[in-house]
Amino acid sequence: MIRLCAKIVADTDLYETDKEVQNLIDWVCLSEQIKESNNLYEKQNDLKRQKWKIEKLLER
Repeated sequence: MIRLCAKIVADTDLYETDKEVQNLIDWVCLSEQIKESNNLYEKQNDLKRQKWKIEKLLER
C-alpha cells in the first residue's frame, strides 16, 4: 500500500490537486507508522518479559 501511495505521489499530481487523495495517502502513511510503532512496543514488552524471566531464574 505504501508503494502504491509513493507511486501516486511520484508519477501524478493527484496528491497536490485532489484533497481526498491527499487525505487518503496521509492516512495510509500514518496508519503504517502507527502499526510500526505498535510492533516496536510489543517487541519492547516481550524483551522486558524475557529479562524479567531471566532475572528470576538467576535469583535461584
